[in-house]
Amino acid sequence: MNTAFLLLCVSMCGHCGKMKLGVRRTSLQHHNHGTPLFKKVLDETKTHQLKSDHLLRVDDHDFTMRPAFAGPAIPVGVDVQVESLDSISEVDMDFTMTLYLRHYWKDERLSFPSKTNKSMTFDGRLVKKIWVPDVFFVHSKRSFIHDTTTENIMIRVYPDGHVLYSLRVTVTSACNMDFSRFPLDTQTCTLELESYAYTDEDLMLYWQSGDESLSTDDKISLSQFLIQKFHTTSRLAFYSSTGWYNRLYINFTLRRHIFFFLLQTYFPATLMVMLSWVSFWIDRRAVPARVSLGITTVLTMSTIITGVNASMPRVSYIKAVDIYLWVSFVFVFLSVLEYAAVNYLTTVHDGKDRKLREKALPCTCDISHTRTMLLDDTYSKSDVNGLAGYTQAPVSSEDKQEHMVVCLSLANEATAAKKKTLRGFRIIQNTHAIDAYSRMIFPGAFIFFNLIYWSVYC
Repeated sequence: MNTAFLLLCVSMCGHCGKMKLGVRRTSLQHHNHGTPLFKKVLDETKTHQLKSDHLLRVDDHDFTMRPAFAGPAIPVGVDVQVESLDSISEVDMDFTMTLYLRHYWKDERLSFPSKTNKSMTFDGRLVKKIWVPDVFFVHSKRSFIHDTTTENIMIRVYPDGHVLYSLRVTVTSACNMDFSRFPLDTQTCTLELESYAYTDEDLMLYWQSGDESLSTDDKISLSQFLIQKFHTTSRLAFYSSTGWYNRLYINFTLRRHIFFFLLQTYFPATLMVMLSWVSFWIDRRAVPARVSLGITTVLTMSTIITGVNASMPRVSYIKAVDIYLWVSFVFVFLSVLEYAAVNYLTTVHDGKDRKLREKALPCTCDISHTRTMLLDDTYSKSDVNGLAGYTQAPVSSEDKQEHMVVCLSLANEATAAKKKTLRGFRIIQNTHAIDAYSRMIFPGAFIFFNLIYWSVYC
């Protein structure tokens, strides 16, 4: 009996010890994990159990329709950050720009409950499931969204349904350039944004922050242009078949750097014109030297003109550089014509002198050679004195007087005609005078042209 009572007491004590040990372990575990009052509150939007599709209720709505369908126009704000201006092409008359394009609107169908009022960020995979504005670039030739390493698209949704849609785009758009003052020109190019399907009754496109909606990188630079300013504008565009659309404009003004063209075009052309003037100081009898110099400068000017026009579009109007180059070409060409005139007049003058000498020398008329030569003004007294020792054939006194009268009259007529010709064409036939006048007229005219040219275009 006593033995049974002892066994019962021992078993009851062991059971009580196990119960105390279990309670101690439970309290220790509860102490290690913290009390429920200090437990971190988890945001429902951040839990892994909820899918974004379920949280945003994407399957519960028809996102092929715009927000507030059949109601007032939905406002869509836009801002742009220009990352780079990649190129400006004069031949194709376009420009290439890389930018971050951001859209802001509110879609209550995407609102979700959140205790912390924090937004959710998604990549481009959500774009295909929800409604986004169908903004496109007017007058765009080529454009693409960057996709390295994945598509550069970001969507950020706020609990109240506001949406931020951002993408990185490179676009090549047309730019109507005016080259009438090239290369002293200033160009204004425009990138235009517009909704493709929704008119102003369905979608109101506007700049999100006014003039501050456009921002640029301070490191943007171009090799041939200086970026003067960026600014934004907006207005309505009308299409006869579809209606009115809101259109946003990104305008930027570019001023061309002139120093490159001074080195490559203006200075070589000026030097060629000055080189053509060297022929005015070369003797007129040095035909190969003056002809080769003139032809070389003409061909060089033709090469410069061809090289400039090869890098320009075939416009139907005259550019400023064309005026300078063609006037320079005319100066070079006139220097070649000047030597042609000098050479021709020299040949004509020598031929006339030769004919006058041949006409006066045969009429000796039995007069001493000394007097005949002096009357003709062909030879000087020193040349005539060398012929004083020659004898003459005897002639009767009557014939001698008659022949002297005839010969003197002929000699006087020839001498008078020669002097009259020299007096009337003294400047033209004096080839040295033509070169002397050209040395002053050509540089003076070219300097006058440069003063007018640079005062007009600068």
